[in-house]
Amino acid sequence: MLIRYKKSLEKIAMGLLSFMPEEKDVKKLQQTIKDYESNQNWLLYLWKEEDILGAVGIYLDNESEKVTIQHITVNPSYRDAGIGKRMVQGIKELYGDKYQVCANDLTEDFLTKCEDEC
Repeated sequence: MLIRYKKSLEKIAMGLLSFMPEEKDVKKLQQTIKDYESNQNWLLYLWKEEDILGAVGIYLDNESEKVTIQHITVNPSYRDAGIGKRMVQGIKELYGDKYQVCANDLTEDFLTKCEDEC
């Protein structure tokens, strides 16, 4: 299930986001977390089963009515188990009635793969 990021989950979120190639640099990763904490249009969700296994970050654009999935990552030990696909579906359930859910350059290939498997 998707849970909203909060400051107490910062280390877990940073650990998950660090699995993304673009977030390997610590300063870049810290800035990304800061953006999710301070920008009201940047929302980070964590995927929790028994443990927190993944993260999905979105940019909410109220003017264009688009939700852009800008980060998506799963703990490598749990990859290929459908968690990423479930996170995308969770975002669509949360926002799909009002917003068009789309990808950015970093997430486009994954979202396309999710659509192909549906």
